[in-house]
Amino acid sequence: MYLVKTPPIAKKIFCDYVWDIPTEEKVLYFTFDDGPIPEVTPMVLDILRDFSAKATFFCVGDNVRKYPKIFERILSEGHSVGNHTFHHLNGWKTPKEIYLDDVEQCHKLVSSKLFRPPYGKITREQAHTLKSDYKIIMWDILCGDFDRRVTSNDCFARMKKHASPGSIIVLHDSLKTQKCVRQALPTTLQFFMDQGYRFERIV
Repeated sequence: MYLVKTPPIAKKIFCDYVWDIPTEEKVLYFTFDDGPIPEVTPMVLDILRDFSAKATFFCVGDNVRKYPKIFERILSEGHSVGNHTFHHLNGWKTPKEIYLDDVEQCHKLVSSKLFRPPYGKITREQAHTLKSDYKIIMWDILCGDFDRRVTSNDCFARMKKHASPGSIIVLHDSLKTQKCVRQALPTTLQFFMDQGYRFERIV
C-alpha cells in the first residue's frame, strides 16, 4: 500500500522533511533511488541527456562501491547525488546506531547533504539526529514503478495527473523498474517539456 500523491496533511505533520520545492516556475525534480547499477543507470542517464534534463540520484553506498565509474558519470553530467544508506536499510526495522553508522558509511563514498531513507521509512529519533547534517528529501509523487502491477502507461498517467511546479518525483534505477522507466521516463519528459517545464536537480 502506498500513496501516489503525498497528502498535504503528511507534509504538515512531517514538516522537517522536504516533500516538494515551492515555486511558481515550471520546474520538476526527478529523483532516482537505489542505484547506481550498470543495467539501468546508464540508460537513465542517456534519456536525461537527450532531454537536457538534470536529476538527483539517491545512491546506495554498496552500489557506488561496486560501480564507481557509473557514479562518476552521474556527477560529470551535472546531476546531484544523495545518501540512501550503504545497505538500503529500513529505518523502522533497524536500531538507531546501526542505521546512523550505515548512513555514515555511505557518506564516505557519497559526499552529499541530501538524504533519502529507503522505503521512506525512518524513525523520529533517527531523523532528529540526521537533520543536523542532512536535508531529508522525501517526495510529492511516488508513481509506483517498483510495483509489478503498474505499467509504464500507469506511471506516466500518474505523473501527468499529479505533477505540478516544484514536485519531487520518485523513480528507481533498479532491475525491477528497468522496463517501466525505459518507457515512462522519455514519455513523461517529452510531455512536460511540451508544457514548458524544465527539469532540475535538488541542491
